[in-house]
Amino acid sequence: MNETKKGPSLRGMTWNHPRGWQPLEACSAIWQERTGVTITWDKRSLQDFESFPVDQLAREYDLIVIDHPHVGQVARENCLLPLDDARLGPVAAGSVGASYPSYYWEGHQWALPIDAATQVQAWRPDRMKAPAADWHDVMALAERGHVALPLRSPHALMTLYSLTGQLGAPGRVDGPDLFHRATTVAAIERIRSLLPYLDAACFDEDPIAVFERMAQPASKIHCVPLIYGYVSYAWDGFRPARIAFADMPLLDGRPPIGSALGGTGMAVSARSAHAAQAVDFALWVAGPEAQAGPYAAAGGQPGHAAAWEDEAVNARSLDFYRATRATLEGAWVRPRHDGYMTYQEQGSARLLAGLRNGDEPGAIVDDLNRLFRESLPR
Repeated sequence: MNETKKGPSLRGMTWNHPRGWQPLEACSAIWQERTGVTITWDKRSLQDFESFPVDQLAREYDLIVIDHPHVGQVARENCLLPLDDARLGPVAAGSVGASYPSYYWEGHQWALPIDAATQVQAWRPDRMKAPAADWHDVMALAERGHVALPLRSPHALMTLYSLTGQLGAPGRVDGPDLFHRATTVAAIERIRSLLPYLDAACFDEDPIAVFERMAQPASKIHCVPLIYGYVSYAWDGFRPARIAFADMPLLDGRPPIGSALGGTGMAVSARSAHAAQAVDFALWVAGPEAQAGPYAAAGGQPGHAAAWEDEAVNARSLDFYRATRATLEGAWVRPRHDGYMTYQEQGSARLLAGLRNGDEPGAIVDDLNRLFRESLPR
């Protein structure tokens, strides 16, 4: 009789949405059968995922799912293990857009992309013949009450990033000013032009909350022009109504370039007592075999091109990957310096207050740039 392999038990932290935990639990079960290594996953809210200190998580967990803007801070804190491994080639070669290099900072790879996402367009294929081609279409839908936009922090700021990028002036991550003033004023005015037609709930909603409303059979939301893609909502049976995804709409004739990159990466705690086993799992779960196979099949939104180009993976999701690939390939990498996460929180709060209060756009931009300068290393 063959004995089951016994290995160490690891703990991981991910985020609390089926897309965040189901694929990791499925892949961990396969990994345990192969290696004997057990991995159990805890979950945190999307809001915590975007703001909770990684250093604190690294004291409790071996594996941590992170967002790329954290890398400057984690490099200073030395709380994550640099993944400078000779086996990185297949992961790097499969990067969709800047997903892989977004976790590279000061000479080290701090995480491996397991999930690729950026702001794209969401639309109801049972209500629209095709996605909105441009912002003229978006405004026409908005005037009929059929548009939503997630504005809860930090998503209003992410939308501002995407609009300035598409208008040809992406944020200058090295400063001193992040935003080009005239372009950003135009982008804020673009957002403001939508506000009279949006449900007030949008100010308190993240993408998940918007999708949950949009996926109800009687929902009035037919289109969300800029929102982080969630492949789960494109699957048959996930929610009462299916949501399709497309490249972000043309803006003043400009193509879908400059969207604010999202997604997640798998990192290893520098304090892990089982670092070698944690690295082995990270390399496998971010590689082509797992990404196009069990990771995608179990509800994930892979970060590897092998899955994005897979026929079966696309067929299940209303061509989610093909339909949004151009936007992902043209996405902009947010600032990652130590101090940026504080800026993201403060900048989001200032932008939201300005949108709610009707502040002059130039004053908002000046404050955003001042806060960014203050966040830069001195």
